Amino acid sequence: MLKRSMASNAVVLTLFALITAGTLAVTQITTREPIQRAIREASARALLEIIPLDQHSNDILVDTYPIPRRYWAQLGLKDGGKINLAREEGGRISAVIVPTVAPDGYGGPIRMLVGVNRDGTIAGVRVTSHSETPGLGDKIEVKKSDWILGFNGKSLQDPPPGQWTVQKDGGAFDQFSGATITPRAVVTQVREVLQFIARHREEIFSAPVSERAVEVEQPTDSGQEEQ
Repeated sequence: MLKRSMASNAVVLTLFALITAGTLAVTQITTREPIQRAIREASARALLEIIPLDQHSNDILVDTYPIPRRYWAQLGLKDGGKINLAREEGGRISAVIVPTVAPDGYGGPIRMLVGVNRDGTIAGVRVTSHSETPGLGDKIEVKKSDWILGFNGKSLQDPPPGQWTVQKDGGAFDQFSGATITPRAVVTQVREVLQFIARHREEIFSAPVSERAVEVEQPTDSGQEEQ
């Protein structure tokens, strides 16, 4: 009798586990694409906040440079990414926008875009997704605080290398009241991007127009009729 009861309970538990696992799998599958789409849309908006339309002559959404795998670790990218290129009339690259991830946020990874001008100064920084504490760490969002705008115009020399951290650590950047881990992670990763650009400036700022951008911008001959 006891064995029969135990067997019955085991079957019930197994069925419950299978149903739970199935429900979680379905939920993950059905929510993955909306989440990824939301991140892509946030990134597109952020690109044009960092370098507005009147400051480039190309389509920065499609004119991109794939990041070589050997640089993924420095930028915190597990699945790679593409650098968006802003060009002046004539095709000269005036600024680039680099995707990066600060792995050590308080609530987990912080995904960002960092714009860097040709002269090495920061054009802008935007956070595209994070899991930081509401009311504390979420002040890295431009809609919650202007803290992120403090990077504008900064470079590896301004502030000096030893001050590229938060004030609590002897640096030049403010931290949030009650939240130091989040801004420290962001500052550190922005510095990583500047160092990456400094090391590979020639390669990145001489990148050709991407094939996809050429396809999008291909002119049509309106003066000729189809035969």
